[in-house]
Amino acid sequence: MTGARATVHAAAESPHGASDPHQEGPADLRLVAPALAAWAGAVISLGAPGGGVAVACCGAVGLAVFALRVAVARRRAERVPEEAERASEEAEEAEGREGAERDVVGPRADTARRMAGARRPRSPRRWSAGAFVALAAVLLCAAAGAASAALHASDVRRGPLPALAERYAGVTAELEVTGDPHLTRPKVRGSQRTPPVLVFTAEAVRVTAPDGAITAVRTPTLVVVRQRGGGGDERGPEARGSLASAWRGLLPSTRIRVVARAVPPLSPTDEVAAVLRITADAPPVKVGAPSPLQRLAGHLRAGLREATDGLRPDARALLPGLVVGDTSRVPPDLDDAFRATDLTHLLAVSGSNLTIVLALLIGPPHLATRAERRGLAPRLGLSLRGTAVIGGALALAFVVVCRPDPSVLRAAACGLITLLAIGTGRRRSLLPALAAAVLLLVLYDPWLARSYGFLLSVLATGALLLLAPRWSAALQRRRVPPRIAEVIAAAAAAQAVCAPVVAVLAARVGLVAVPCNLLAELAVAPATVLGFAALAAAPVALPVAQALTWCAGWPAEWIAGVARTGAALPGAEFDWPGGWTGGLVLAAATVALVPVARRVLRRPWLCALCVLALILAVCRPAPITRVLTGWPPPGWRAVVCDVGQGDGLVLAAGDGTALVVDTGPEPHAIDRCLNDLGVRRIPLLVLTHFHADHVDGLPGALRGRSVGAIETTTLQDPPGQAQFVRTTAAAARVPVVRAEPGERRQLGPLTWEVLWPPAPPDIPVPGSPTDPNSQPAGLDAVDGPNDASVTLLVRTGGLTLLLLGDLEPPAQRALLAAHPDLGGVDVLKVAHHGSANQDPPLLHRLAPRLALISCGADNPYGHPAPRTIAALRSQGARVLRTDTDGAIAILGTTARLSATVSGHRIKVRLAGGRRTRTRPGGGRRPGGGTSGGGEPGGRRPQARTVGSRRSRTRTSARARASAQKLLCRREAAGSAVQRARWVMQATPEGGLRRADRGWAHRAEVLNQDL
Repeated sequence: MTGARATVHAAAESPHGASDPHQEGPADLRLVAPALAAWAGAVISLGAPGGGVAVACCGAVGLAVFALRVAVARRRAERVPEEAERASEEAEEAEGREGAERDVVGPRADTARRMAGARRPRSPRRWSAGAFVALAAVLLCAAAGAASAALHASDVRRGPLPALAERYAGVTAELEVTGDPHLTRPKVRGSQRTPPVLVFTAEAVRVTAPDGAITAVRTPTLVVVRQRGGGGDERGPEARGSLASAWRGLLPSTRIRVVARAVPPLSPTDEVAAVLRITADAPPVKVGAPSPLQRLAGHLRAGLREATDGLRPDARALLPGLVVGDTSRVPPDLDDAFRATDLTHLLAVSGSNLTIVLALLIGPPHLATRAERRGLAPRLGLSLRGTAVIGGALALAFVVVCRPDPSVLRAAACGLITLLAIGTGRRRSLLPALAAAVLLLVLYDPWLARSYGFLLSVLATGALLLLAPRWSAALQRRRVPPRIAEVIAAAAAAQAVCAPVVAVLAARVGLVAVPCNLLAELAVAPATVLGFAALAAAPVALPVAQALTWCAGWPAEWIAGVARTGAALPGAEFDWPGGWTGGLVLAAATVALVPVARRVLRRPWLCALCVLALILAVCRPAPITRVLTGWPPPGWRAVVCDVGQGDGLVLAAGDGTALVVDTGPEPHAIDRCLNDLGVRRIPLLVLTHFHADHVDGLPGALRGRSVGAIETTTLQDPPGQAQFVRTTAAAARVPVVRAEPGERRQLGPLTWEVLWPPAPPDIPVPGSPTDPNSQPAGLDAVDGPNDASVTLLVRTGGLTLLLLGDLEPPAQRALLAAHPDLGGVDVLKVAHHGSANQDPPLLHRLAPRLALISCGADNPYGHPAPRTIAALRSQGARVLRTDTDGAIAILGTTARLSATVSGHRIKVRLAGGRRTRTRPGGGRRPGGGTSGGGEPGGRRPQARTVGSRRSRTRTSARARASAQKLLCRREAAGSAVQRARWVMQATPEGGLRRADRGWAHRAEVLNQDL
């Protein structure tokens, strides 16, 4: 007998139909509401008073009991119509039977008819009994989550440690380590780079107060370990390294005794009761060994690190992170690349890692309960229950080895629930499994409810279960191959739901996340499988583990290359408003774009245009960017980059070539600025001094560019940051030279001279007499790194710029004394980010037309000082600052100096020549006044801005004509002596003021020196 096959069997290969003829229905959302209710209750209760939480829980339980009573009553009321309907159906069946049976069944049919006739029509009810049961479940779960959170929060506030932390008291504590120690990333604060500190979580089990009182407690704490440093530290680098290794080698469950200072946490609602600050000058005192399970896990992790020692740097750093989440070797630049491309989930061990491990055992998840299941389990003859038990053991081992981070716990809970379904023969349903995992984890550890990592993990998994299948089906309907459609849909769905949370945390949106995730996905599975194999082999056969890690190193390097390449693109990410407001705006924009994307997919030409627009937005070709944004302006001569609280200045020296002075505190900021300017070649990179806000961005300036040499100051202080510059330069194979006073260089249209610092004295030979007069002038003014800043006098396109670095007033006075002919300048880079420490005579002498201040927004130092800004404006200078104006570009010539501000897209035009100031001796200075195109009569330049204009012209026509002659001849000037000659020839002495006549006398002396 043949007939049409059912729809569910239509695509089956077997003539008997599909082995699992299950038709997909709507998503099972029954556990979603209770899980969300428990999550919300935990979030609210962690920061709420205990009494209020208790009242709310009692109210929720009372409402739940009432809802259950209503549900029971309605269920009873619904039974009578149901029984009557069944009786009526039986009566109708009885009427169709034969006569003999009708006689027997007749009385029953009559009874059913009477019951049916007794029914009265009922009005439909909005809320059924099931709805009230669901409401009761939501209320009970919310109360359970709130109660669990309140109990955990009370544990934090229990005991003497919180009160001791409020007094910043010193304590002796016995701690049980609960997390792996890890080093923090160094940060730049002002001019110094904070050294990395060791941080780990622990539970205080015994506390000794300053008065000697001993209390047994169970209080969570955060431990911060700093190594003792300073000039009194006589230990060598090896001793300090072994001390750090002893602290970093602590395993969870180890008990140690420490002497620390207790301080309160940053927020009263933090998970820890106190922060214990320890200054370590000796290894930790262990009073209890770690548990055997933790020792085994630590041995496995150490074996994997040892097996990867011979790999190349990126693979050596990345492979332990991909396998077990060990990111201790990941350098800051690689970590930044993973963040920029949204690949950090690969370093935070998550469900993908556990899925790969379980797939080796059970095969593809959709075949796990079928007869044609794959993986190692059927080959080993394991039953479904045996497979579930072994899979559960693997999941628990996975948590122990990879540490119970939020994403690991979520993945393990989902995996265990799925394995339980396989072992019991029930159908797997992943969305209820996710909801149940969230519910159980929030009840077990309510602090997860406030973890952004847990939130991102749940959102990504939910997107893969709900959105990805629908988006994949939509792509397949448009003739995209199934496998490619699934991968694209998964990456896009996870990115769409996680991007708003990332915007809340990082105030940015990535444009290369989806393509980078697609490219990295090709190498994740082989790297993870080979890495886990090496993890298992390392304790018993290290050479085998090394061979496996060598094979795994290739896909790991591919992932690192994808991250670095994606992060290096100019448009890899763009700024977005941070906080929950920015996140909600991005979420609303994503929701609005989804229907638009559906329409775009229906038109291939629109898809092509969108892809082209995305490529242009990511690659940002310089001509297109300049047309759209106006940045950088054509013909720019110098740019003060917006690098935050630091300095970074770029001087144009040709097509794609520039002289760079300082690199700021962050590699990303200077790298982005140089990318925007199209700089690919840096013949010379000058670091004025070794403070972190001037040199820590050096890796960003070197990234992907040809650098000829790095020139530094003569004072190698601070020594740690000077060593950082030498190490970074050596890694990039760039030579490091020292600036010499009087050094003159030329690079294309640029010429510059090093004015400061003075040359250090030669090292005297022991026993030889020293000449006290041999010390260079101004050397006694060098008191610290700021006073040793390299000071440059730069000339480009007729403009004169003076870059003062971070000179303090004593060094500024010494600079003025060492260069008495120092003249007025067109542009002044104000010293020390515009701080109040300025020398008024120097500012009066320089008389800049444009003053540039590089400082960070909302910096804690009050830079720039209002007094400094007022002093500059009183000299007639226009002041621009990066904290409010953004990057600043200098354009034009002496006759028409202008500045373009990137932040507000406005132009500042400063017409007229350079101003002059008199020297203390009454003379006039070279390099300023008429030599720069200024007017002999002391005319101040006309400063014009958008919507405003002011003039300070009070000179004679004769002086104006002289200034025009000087301007024409200055364009060809090659030296100060030549300019002095031309001043004498172009300006009649009778038309000069007293100051100008003194300057002319100086020019005559220089003329005689020829």
